[in-house]
Amino acid sequence: MASLMKTNWLPSWLKRKGNDKMKLIVLYGLPGVGKLTVARELGRMTGFKVFHNHLTVDLLLSVFEFSSPSFVELREQIWLDVFARAAAEKNRGLIFTFVFERTVRDDFIQRLHRAVETNGGEVVFVNLICSRPELEKRLTDPSRQAFKKLNSVAEFEALSRAGRLSHPEVPVAHLVLDTTDLSASSAAAKIVNDLRLKSESR
Repeated sequence: MASLMKTNWLPSWLKRKGNDKMKLIVLYGLPGVGKLTVARELGRMTGFKVFHNHLTVDLLLSVFEFSSPSFVELREQIWLDVFARAAAEKNRGLIFTFVFERTVRDDFIQRLHRAVETNGGEVVFVNLICSRPELEKRLTDPSRQAFKKLNSVAEFEALSRAGRLSHPEVPVAHLVLDTTDLSASSAAAKIVNDLRLKSESR
């Protein structure tokens, strides 16, 4: 049975009722753990908008090489501008799918917090994980071809060995969720329950 782990600390918006701050839910984890699938289900349950990071990545790959200075700068600028504008306009909630890797600059998380919090919003991090056999199975799923996603186990192993899929500035997650044996709807329901989010059906 999948395990669910969480920290004792919760952001202030999880402890209050009736505030209108935008909640930015950052779903992060290795390629293949189910971020987009869970994000879409979580969005359906909560009414939060889903901001898939590959929308930005694929846009910029049409012009710039991955990891080039222009790619890195513009990718983060687009991400942060969207966060800031959504928070300023009191968007009810935003779900961002994200992979920490070496081309993300060290101060990105600090700037992410600033973009959201200075515009009246708040941020919570949810780390999705799964077993290695399940990860390898998901990496080769045809659905990943809809975006320029990593879909090769050999390439995943090469990137891992090179340290490309790790980052020293990864924040402590408010919630860690093992999706190995969970459906997307079950995983999303656990996030709603443990983070005390309001369901659209309530």
